[in-house]
This record gives sequence, C-alpha cells and structure tokens, in this order.
Amino acid sequence: MDSNKWIYKTDDNNRSRFVLGIEGVNPLICFGINPSTAAPGKLDNTVKSVERLAFNNGFDSWIMLNLYPQRATQPAKIHKRLQAKLHQENLYQIEKLIANYNQLNLWAAWGTLIEFRSYFFKCLSDIKEIVDSYSHNWIKSGDLTKAGHPRHPLYLKASSTFDKFEMENYFLRKK
Repeated sequence: MDSNKWIYKTDDNNRSRFVLGIEGVNPLICFGINPSTAAPGKLDNTVKSVERLAFNNGFDSWIMLNLYPQRATQPAKIHKRLQAKLHQENLYQIEKLIANYNQLNLWAAWGTLIEFRSYFFKCLSDIKEIVDSYSHNWIKSGDLTKAGHPRHPLYLKASSTFDKFEMENYFLRKK
C-alpha cells in the first residue's frame, strides 16, 4: 500500500493507538478490544486478518478501532481501571472518523475479551451511543461465541463473510 494512504493516530508516547488503517471510499471498520503492536507497514496477526477479510469481502480499505486504546500484548497488562481521559480521546477519534462517511459497515470483533475488564462494556456502550447518531451498520463474521460475543478476527477463516450484527439485542442480553 502507498504510505500516504495510511491512517494512524496514537498518543504522544505511542502507548495508545486510536486508529490504524488504509484510506478508502468503502472501508471495513473493525472494532477490537485493544491494540497491540501493529503500525503502518508492521501489521500484527489480528490486523493482517482484518485486512485479508476486508479485501476478500469487497471492501477497498480497512480501519482498525478498539473499545479501549491502550496498547497491550497481554490482557493482564490492560489498565485495571478505566482511564477516563484516554477513553474520551478514543471516543473523539472514533466520532471524528465515522462522521466522514455516510454509511459504514462496523465490524463487531471483540470476542470474549470484552469480559476481561468490567469497564469494556461501558466503553462499547459509549461507542454505540456515538454510532447510533449516524446511519452505520453493525456486522459480525462467523457465529457468536458460546458466551454470545462476536468472534475475534484471529479465529476466522480467510473465506469468512459478514452478516448483520444485532447490536440492540446484544445489549439486551448482556445487561
């Protein structure tokens, strides 16, 4: 990919990543739990899966967002308590991005890790509140997990497709 097409937003010390992706007209927007080490030109396995599934399903680009922006390669290293300032910046970056598009497909891809920290569901609720004011669609790939969560990209085949994700029903079941 041409380096001038990268979208990449981090905090000043690169301990948090808000946005990573490739600009396009029809991007697949993927919501994971938290970012790992991926950066432009240095994708981790999760983001490689996102890219592959985006292109295999007819999207011209992809953008990786997360419920919580702290970089961590191990879930145990994610903040034990929500850092409000970090969360607010994440919400700001998400709205700034999705406001630029008329209709997006937002891929729910956080997997069972949403249960790891009690505040992750609050993060999702705040993101949903922003998304609800736009005409965007929530989608998922594969069946829901046994616990009822949308699958993480790492556990999907390259031939996987997308279906509508019933976000309202998900919230009713999880509250």
